[in-house]
Amino acid sequence: MALIPPSLGSLQLNAPFSSFLSPKHTIFTSPHGHGFGCVCLHKTWRRPPSMFLTNKPVIKDGVLSINGKDTLTGVPDNVVVTPLSNSSAFVGAISTLPDSRHVFRLGLIQDIRLLCLFRFKLWWMIPRMGNSGQDIPIETQMLLLEAKEEPDGPASYILFLPVLDGEFRSSLQGNQSNELELCVESGDPAIVTSRSLKAVFVNCGDNPFDLMNQSMKTLEKHLGTFSHRETKQMPGMLDWFGWCTWDAFYHGVNPQGIRDGLKSLSEGGTPAKFLIIDDGWQDTTNEFQKEGEPFIEGSQFGARLVSIKENNKFRETVNEDLNEAPSGLKDFVSDIKSTFGLKYVYVWHALLGYWGGFHPDAPEGRKYNPKLKFPIQSPGNLANMRDISMDCMEKYGIGAIDPAKASEFYDDLHSYLVSQDVDGVKVDVQNILETLATGLGGRVSLTRKFQQALEKSIAANFQDNSIICCMGLSTDTLYNARRSAITRASDDYYPKIPTTQSLHIAAVAFNSIFLGEVVVPDWDMFYSLHSAAEFHAVARAVGGCGVYVSDKPGQHDFEILRRLVLPDGSVLRAKYPGRPSRDCLFNDPVMDGESLLKIWNLNKVTGVIGVFNCQGAGSWPCLDNPVQKDVSPKLSGQVSPADIEYFEEVAPTPWTGDCAVFSFKAGYLSRLPKRGSFDVKLKILECDVFTVSPIKVYHGKVHFAAIGLIDMYNSGGAVETVEALNASDNGGISIKGRGAGRFGAYSNEKPKLCSVNSKEEAFTFRDEDNLLTITIPSGTNFWEIVVSY
Repeated sequence: MALIPPSLGSLQLNAPFSSFLSPKHTIFTSPHGHGFGCVCLHKTWRRPPSMFLTNKPVIKDGVLSINGKDTLTGVPDNVVVTPLSNSSAFVGAISTLPDSRHVFRLGLIQDIRLLCLFRFKLWWMIPRMGNSGQDIPIETQMLLLEAKEEPDGPASYILFLPVLDGEFRSSLQGNQSNELELCVESGDPAIVTSRSLKAVFVNCGDNPFDLMNQSMKTLEKHLGTFSHRETKQMPGMLDWFGWCTWDAFYHGVNPQGIRDGLKSLSEGGTPAKFLIIDDGWQDTTNEFQKEGEPFIEGSQFGARLVSIKENNKFRETVNEDLNEAPSGLKDFVSDIKSTFGLKYVYVWHALLGYWGGFHPDAPEGRKYNPKLKFPIQSPGNLANMRDISMDCMEKYGIGAIDPAKASEFYDDLHSYLVSQDVDGVKVDVQNILETLATGLGGRVSLTRKFQQALEKSIAANFQDNSIICCMGLSTDTLYNARRSAITRASDDYYPKIPTTQSLHIAAVAFNSIFLGEVVVPDWDMFYSLHSAAEFHAVARAVGGCGVYVSDKPGQHDFEILRRLVLPDGSVLRAKYPGRPSRDCLFNDPVMDGESLLKIWNLNKVTGVIGVFNCQGAGSWPCLDNPVQKDVSPKLSGQVSPADIEYFEEVAPTPWTGDCAVFSFKAGYLSRLPKRGSFDVKLKILECDVFTVSPIKVYHGKVHFAAIGLIDMYNSGGAVETVEALNASDNGGISIKGRGAGRFGAYSNEKPKLCSVNSKEEAFTFRDEDNLLTITIPSGTNFWEIVVSY
């Protein structure tokens, strides 16, 4: 039950507000709600007597206490708390006047380390670190605080998640007085409310990753509008190497170019099994860019769809002299699948068909009733970074499909694509709906209608939940993602802009703390032949994501690609979304001049840590006074097996407590206790990746830990199982896995013999670091290695 301050006790919450409204207004007083008060967080946290630890969250004397912690102080009288457990609650507020947009003060935040994830553009999020309210940007969608009773003591964490409450969407922001503020808005002047009782979910815990996971599962149950990643069907393309046409051709994509690119990747030994035909295949018209006239920057965003079919580039005439009928998209897709062994072909489309929507006068689009609408951005978006695509769509307008026709549009489009042998879609420009919500019921309702229609069509037409969502990092979209399992997690990969390379890696890693609970974060494409190629490649290897490049045909670095891709075109994908290690959460890896970024993950029997020097190569956008601290030529940092969360999932029982740690860069193996650490030194835009494998004692004497394919970035991703064999099998150790190449393991003694798939193979044993290596013959996809002592 919501706890209402005494000063508001006489307010009739269900009373009509007709005296405030014009006849066009609609009041939404959902069972949830919106609003806030005042936060004051102190450097030293005092644990209350244990008798208070079982108290439900409560506001008393202007203080919101959660699980015995004074979480908010100076709370105004209009703030309301709805407890869910001892550690969690919804917090909201009540206003005396209804409106479509409210901003409520939350109070002071100062002298505490914090991490924000905020939308710096309409489409995208980045992190911001700080220690006071003024460091919290407008459009913050996740806020994490680090609370310590003593400076060197253990940390606990407080999480704020602004959510969807009825027809309103919430976000957080700070002001120059170090006050935290809450914004709730409908995106439609006609959709108003005077209360928002459940605008922000607040929770606390001792493990930030458990806290995030449990909080999102609580919201999944409470909101009932989205599903957690763990419950979703994963598209099969995630486990296969891919190629996207965008940075290879941009809008000039064409059938022959695609054939050339697929051919050169196959000939290099890293065949693409997954293809995205990006923007440039559709049937569009552009009244703002006439053929033969000089190109006008941004005019491409004024183009509109005129049919759901492919354009003339993909309608080839085999022999014009014989007047043969043109072949269509189906013939092309079927041909490249059979020629290059492709398993999945996806095509790109925007949420409303194309950037400029569906042309209102196109005969084939009239059934979808498109109307020209001009986007209206929220004040929060306008306060952050401008975006050329949005600026142009505001100028040119969008042919917006009638929400009542969304299901028909998606079903027509996707059923046509299935008839053309296409396996899935990348759906872009998703956040555009929040700017078109005026007169259509508000941003939350409009987004939900289109999301439901889109996901219904994907389920009905494609076999594999085959959708990659893009430009959709607004909570309007994320908290309505019931089925969608993959979402682009950052702004685009920009190969021509050197200062964005490190930002890209850091942004995806931090965004994945939040996004990774709802979807598999997609790290975008990259060039394998590029000055920062290995930086990006290692990030994908530890990211637990799909791996795809956008190389121009014939322009590849196969040395890098072969460290990511097995000869059969599969990749060694890690188990979870890659996220920063706990000791990195509140350090700025891009601009503080001293912090390395560590990204952790797990495989089936090993852990993995990627370490990146993102300093000195760029600065975050949306900073009033960006100050890049001086960076030394090399930065050093500590790395420990303990940086890997949930390592107990791969640790055997019993376990020595020691780990074998393999450095990909040095090619060297070390033995460390789990809480041990070692120093890593990296130049700017340099990285290393460490496979961490728990050492187990076999047969009472052999200390052994499988590393995996040591010429692959994520070596341990190749290992499926490690088991002891019984005495009748010479008391050996069986390791099962996949992929050809050099297999490595830690062994405290030299084996007598090794076999691969029952055939004895030569091995090497390096006494200086106890590295055992066995070569798995070329052409071997699956194997069992037996090591006998």
